Amino acid sequence: MASLFEEIGYWSEIKLDIVREYASAYSSILTKKFYHVYIDAFSGSGKHISKTTGDFVLGSPANALKVKPPFKEYYFIDIDKDKTDELQKLRAYRNDIHIYEGDCNTILLDKIFPNIKYDDYQRGLCLLDPYGLDLNWEVTATAGNMRCMDIFLNFPIQDMNRNVLWNNAQKVNPAQADRLTKFWGNETWKTASYKNMPNLFGYDWPIKVSGQEIAKAFQERLRKVAGFKYVPNPIPMRNSKGSVVYYLFFASQKPVAGNIVNDIFDKYRNWGEQ
Repeated sequence: MASLFEEIGYWSEIKLDIVREYASAYSSILTKKFYHVYIDAFSGSGKHISKTTGDFVLGSPANALKVKPPFKEYYFIDIDKDKTDELQKLRAYRNDIHIYEGDCNTILLDKIFPNIKYDDYQRGLCLLDPYGLDLNWEVTATAGNMRCMDIFLNFPIQDMNRNVLWNNAQKVNPAQADRLTKFWGNETWKTASYKNMPNLFGYDWPIKVSGQEIAKAFQERLRKVAGFKYVPNPIPMRNSKGSVVYYLFFASQKPVAGNIVNDIFDKYRNWGEQ
């Protein structure tokens, strides 16, 4: 059960609230004019265990299915067969739920995104919430280029700091650096993450910048490279010690979407550990 139903902390529960609130507003606005779908690329088993209470907490797939008015279709993906088997319980006799076991980087590009077309009045809300650096930039950029996709994206700064963004970059395992390159899209993460500063001997030395500055650089990539027109400042998601584990980004083509998410983010942005 521990692996099937993951324990989540206070800020992860807030993330679920944020996504649920926006999904409700999104579906209400789009339901009459568009064929809108919900996509969860790292679905998990559909529910979690709260570290705060010990109780079960509905995951994003189950929350999405409760949104009224409903989405027209739902796409849930996870690489873990046990979790996708558990997700099948949500399906029952419904034909609007599609469950995929495997790597979302391939499934999204090959099987899901091609079915959602801007010119056919189709729209999508996609949750990209990897456990770490497990998302390829091609997915993010494709979502932006489609012009019909809103995304929530987990920017895993803790994984980056732990495995790649070391003070001595020369000692980083090349395989770990390659993970960040795939997530970022190219090696410009190096110039975004380090600044050359003179040391005591007058030589320039690369100094790592803050996580907030790195997230800011990624925000610019979402706008200028992926092509999302509205990317509000992300909200930091913290652990029980107050350290930022990841930044939750939102990106869309529509100003109203950005305004709605800004209001939701502002509601939770300064909440402390309860």
